[in-house]
Amino acid sequence: MSLSQVSGCLSGKHEIGAERLLPHLGGVIVEAAELAGGLCLYARVRADHGVCPRCGQASGRVHSTYGRRLADAPAGGGPVVIRLTVRRFFCGNPDCAAVTFAEQVGGLTSRRARRTPPAARMLTAVALALAGRAGARLAAALGMPAGRWSLLRLVMALPDPGPGTVRVLGVDDFAFRRGQSYGTLLIDMATGKPVDLLPDREAATLQEWLQAHPGTEVICRDRAGAYADGARSGAPDAIQVADRWHLWHNLTGHTETEAARHRGCLAEPAPDPEPAGDPAPDLGQAAAAAASRRAADSRLGRRTLARHAQVQDLRAQGHDVAQAAAALGLSPSTVRRFWQPAAEQDLLATARSRRPSLLDPYKPYLNQRWTEGCTRGLPLHREITARGYQGGYGLVRTYLETFRALPPPPPGPPPPPKTRDITRWITSHPDHLDDQDNDQLTQARARCPHLDALAGHVTDFANILTSRHGHRLDQWITAADASDLPALHSFTHGLKRDLDAVRNGLTLPWNSGPVEGNVNRLKMIKRQMYGRAGFTLLRKRVLLTT
Repeated sequence: MSLSQVSGCLSGKHEIGAERLLPHLGGVIVEAAELAGGLCLYARVRADHGVCPRCGQASGRVHSTYGRRLADAPAGGGPVVIRLTVRRFFCGNPDCAAVTFAEQVGGLTSRRARRTPPAARMLTAVALALAGRAGARLAAALGMPAGRWSLLRLVMALPDPGPGTVRVLGVDDFAFRRGQSYGTLLIDMATGKPVDLLPDREAATLQEWLQAHPGTEVICRDRAGAYADGARSGAPDAIQVADRWHLWHNLTGHTETEAARHRGCLAEPAPDPEPAGDPAPDLGQAAAAAASRRAADSRLGRRTLARHAQVQDLRAQGHDVAQAAAALGLSPSTVRRFWQPAAEQDLLATARSRRPSLLDPYKPYLNQRWTEGCTRGLPLHREITARGYQGGYGLVRTYLETFRALPPPPPGPPPPPKTRDITRWITSHPDHLDDQDNDQLTQARARCPHLDALAGHVTDFANILTSRHGHRLDQWITAADASDLPALHSFTHGLKRDLDAVRNGLTLPWNSGPVEGNVNRLKMIKRQMYGRAGFTLLRKRVLLTT
């Protein structure tokens, strides 16, 4: 059955020919087909001659024939195999180095290929999306079984895309292994697509790349010194732009440091002492009394008290130790322990275990923390564990149960706001704070002049950043340096080291947002390969996956 016959069957009134459905089979004649775990097509080449790939001369002299097995794109969800009979021709050109050559079918075969171009394209797309193992599982489900190494070889055989001239370049680092080794990702900011991956984040590596790819006019980067040096050496005429997000992130960190330094200014004053009333309970005595009650309720405690009462009754009746021992069926030494009158607490102390508790060295600390108002067992357990306590939480809970019935300690002054809350109030847009946060920020600025000055400087910098008024940066740095805010001085010192790039970042519309997005995408690709992909394979997938 030839493809033209199939076309006549399929065309009908819609005029859809088989050449349009199966264009890669246009150069062969399908002679037979069978279903055996999939579709197998037996075909031969339609042409009556071949063309020598070296000299281009046509030849019709057949040397021999042999069969090729080609995996094709799936049909109906099942695999398709083409059994193609091809011929080997004699080359008739006496000047050609090839004596014989095998014929090739355009769009269907190529030298040493065991897949048709449609199947290879589909498997390549699967490999780019999912890499080895996951790609092999998906390919098998789609009717194109392939091994993981075969898929990776398809990816590695793809040519690298030419970056061309990148007018606006984005630069950022990423981690191969966090804290150990890093690479560099380069992005075309105009298209948002990666143009290359570099194996490290050294200045010399970026410099070499820029020199090999001239034409870069703007470089968007973070404030790392290596990238600044590499960009300055590799593209001295390019404009360097510091990322605005990193500037704001750095300012937020210094704001938090300054807020922690002045957090104590927001502490509430201690309340006036109340008139003397009932004295505060002694927690040590309360714990001892509770331990005595627990001992009295125990089986050993009840037996101890009962024996003491029996011995005292016999003594009151005039019996001596030997007679009391005979009457009670006890040894004289045991009777002698209960012979003298004693308080119940002393008797129970002897009934309890004499082995010291693991909690004993930490009871004074627990008493102090309870008096300060910390009445939750788990936090106290964590605190004494950090101090060396090796026991369990049950001992702490049992000990604290003693104090539950005691009157609560008088409330102390409320603690000052947390450092992160103060930082959030200062660095957030006023429209993004609720009424309570706005009131607390107003009170904080009224109580502490340092926090008031800090909030004013942060607000001014936010206006410069969001409105891109880079020309006001020098004035802002001068005002910040004149304030008594050491953390802010550290921030301005860093700005001065990279002043031109910072001013460009606060003036030009470019930012590193597309770079950060591609870094997140790169992390996803790394996780797909469980972090075991080599640099070459990772680079291929990042550059070729769209």
